[in-house]
Amino acid sequence: MALPRLRTVVLVSGAALLTRRALKRRIARSPLWPLPALPEPISGHSKRRATAVRKLLITGRTEVADGVVQLRLEGPGLPPWSPGAHLDLVLPSGLVRQYSLCGDPEDTGAYTVATRLVADGRGGSREVHEQLQEGLEVEVRGPRNRFPLTEAPGYVFVVGGIGITPVLPMLRALAASGAEWRLLYGGRSRASMPFLEEIEKLGADGDRVTVVAQDEAGHPDVAGALADVAPGTAVYCCGPEPLMAAATAGLPGGCTLHLERFSAATGGAVGSGEGSEAFEVELRRSGRTVPVAAGQSVLAAVRAELPHVAYSCEQGFCGTCQQRVLEGEIDHRDELLTDDERGDSMLICVSRCRGGRLVLDL
Repeated sequence: MALPRLRTVVLVSGAALLTRRALKRRIARSPLWPLPALPEPISGHSKRRATAVRKLLITGRTEVADGVVQLRLEGPGLPPWSPGAHLDLVLPSGLVRQYSLCGDPEDTGAYTVATRLVADGRGGSREVHEQLQEGLEVEVRGPRNRFPLTEAPGYVFVVGGIGITPVLPMLRALAASGAEWRLLYGGRSRASMPFLEEIEKLGADGDRVTVVAQDEAGHPDVAGALADVAPGTAVYCCGPEPLMAAATAGLPGGCTLHLERFSAATGGAVGSGEGSEAFEVELRRSGRTVPVAAGQSVLAAVRAELPHVAYSCEQGFCGTCQQRVLEGEIDHRDELLTDDERGDSMLICVSRCRGGRLVLDL
């Protein structure tokens, strides 16, 4: 009689073990099991390395121009990046700000960023300048790239001030490859223009670089710089809004324009205007539904329930708050997403709902 009993115990124990293993695998596929597992999200529970938060050590701090500080951030196992990419810095106060990577992509042990002090800004740049010193750790996310260097027969860059940071790695790469390129670089004064000496050296062969300091020669002639651009040329512009508007207005036919904004476009607050009625948002993975009032952003309503949801600019141009939309019609009010991205995602800081309900992958 003992042997059948032992056999039964073994069988039951084995079945229990297999059940526990299957349950663990099921939970791993869907953290809120027994809710159904969804396709890999771009937000919420994404485990992609590029969006993970990591701590880096500030090993270098240099003033590279009047009011511009460059930081070297070192750490192990850093994800690779390409020219045009940016990094999210999580500042000691909790603010999140984006800064373009301006170092060398081949330097796999560190990231380099630079930021200008904006005295009347929203506080991020002042915090960087006053609190981030050598020897401190800072949290970062990324890198991400919404301003990539595309293939083209030639390139023209129109840059203002700190807008040179995403462009500098592009210029280095193009100079090394022997590609055709030109740069119009403007700023308030030569002393305020970061990396000016290196850029002039890069463009010394063939007079590729035109530097216009406002205190010497006024504003740069963007229309003139673009007047003789050949069809097929990729035009890159980064800087203040008037410079971006001039590049957009002066773009010749047959050329492509690539813009990188550090602030929202002028002409009214993004996301304001008609169609701001109240609606509700279901947070599918969290099993919650939140109301969004007529004068409230989706971001504010969601963060009241999920405080960990990342954001930064709150003006629809940085992309930090991008979330995947599972159901509902989106009223896009941002300046960033591509047509493909608008099909199933939104920037919840400014965009809203056409109708009464949205379902987010959160």
